[in-house]
Amino acid sequence: MVRELFITASDGQAMPDKAIPVWALKRESLERWKKEQAGSAARWAEMQRFEAEAGRVLLLPGDGGSIDGALLGLGDGTDAFSFGALPAALPPGDYRLCALDGMNAPLAALGFALGAYQFTRYAGKKKEFPRLVLPEGVSLDEVEREARAVYLVRDLVNTPACDMGPAELEAAARAVAEAYGAKASVITGDALLDENYPMVHAVGRAAGKGAEPRLIDFSWGRDDAPKVTLVGKGVCFDTGGLNLKPGNSMGLMKKDMGGAAHVLALAQMIMARGLDVRLRVLVPAVENAVAGNAFRPGDVLSSRKGLSVEIGNTDAEGRLVLADALAEADGEEPDLLIDMATLTGAARVALGPDLPPFYTDDDGFAEALAAEAATAADPCWRMPFWGAYEGWLDSKIADVSHISDGAFAGSMTAALFLRRFVEKAGTYVHFDIYAWNPSAKPGRPQGAAAQCIRALDRLIAKRYG
Repeated sequence: MVRELFITASDGQAMPDKAIPVWALKRESLERWKKEQAGSAARWAEMQRFEAEAGRVLLLPGDGGSIDGALLGLGDGTDAFSFGALPAALPPGDYRLCALDGMNAPLAALGFALGAYQFTRYAGKKKEFPRLVLPEGVSLDEVEREARAVYLVRDLVNTPACDMGPAELEAAARAVAEAYGAKASVITGDALLDENYPMVHAVGRAAGKGAEPRLIDFSWGRDDAPKVTLVGKGVCFDTGGLNLKPGNSMGLMKKDMGGAAHVLALAQMIMARGLDVRLRVLVPAVENAVAGNAFRPGDVLSSRKGLSVEIGNTDAEGRLVLADALAEADGEEPDLLIDMATLTGAARVALGPDLPPFYTDDDGFAEALAAEAATAADPCWRMPFWGAYEGWLDSKIADVSHISDGAFAGSMTAALFLRRFVEKAGTYVHFDIYAWNPSAKPGRPQGAAAQCIRALDRLIAKRYG
């Protein structure tokens, strides 16, 4: 089903000269606008005490109950997605941005489209939003490509585990693959043991019938093109296993497949671009459930790489399923290997919900990603693979422990554990994302959030375009 984005090109059905004007204004520009508009519009803004607060929308009344225009506050201009406040605040109709006050026009259009997102699968009636006529020079295809990727992440992560278990996540992955002619295969249940994915099997084996663990795998592009491989954590619900989470920590665990949602959306963006890469996507999809056959603290698991892994806590299951998938991906020696996962609470303590950390030994990639993140208003922050902490993963009975026994540097030690399963990739990057907005902001409703994929898409396009 194609979702309505409520945007249209200026040469489309909507006529720009007939669309209702919207002035986007920073605080510093408000007085100038009032002088230029000396008349009823300026007086109305004064009466309504409009001060160009970020995300505030003020309708400018016309004759007979009509609307002559609208003002959008940008505050200090640091939030590129202030334009996301417009869809919910404007009545239906066609609108045009007649003043951007120095803001990035493609991001303004994207913000509008993201502000029109609705998740109404279970309740609520779909709202008919206003439509934005894109500013001159803004590509409708590019805005749609990015918006649809964000919508995909939001739809998948917002869906509760009753309707987004391993089987449903497989169906979503197959739909993305089939839309672009990618070749998909899935290894399910005990076949994971036959094919040597023992940790994916161990984490997911306690789930009920229909929610069996599986490794989702699809490839796209010519075989001899540069290899770009994406691995996404697909824990569709995480009870914590036998180290059961308390109720207040379990409430958001439908989002623990956020890494999978992100790599599917990033893959969709890459394939839609038609980049000349050999793209591979691997998603270990499991439910970390509680049953008599659940894996236990103190167990030692074998891994695809051949390392034995001592289990310190069954609530640190994501890195286990990722490790088997990373070992498989690394065996092909990809030019670029990226994993994305809602992995640790420690990352949120360090950087909060909006700023996901990433880890890589490739300085050039890190610098280029930081530049793209700034341009795309898609923030992330580099953290170190701090070698001094490698010893914290030592085990007395196995090759490695999957967690440290201390309370420090949880995100770093998780990253160090994962790096043990990657040796041959040209560049390896690990993202510890949150995939959730705790509170609503313009263009970013409370709920599922897409993080870093637009910056990554732009960087991958520059590297392999």
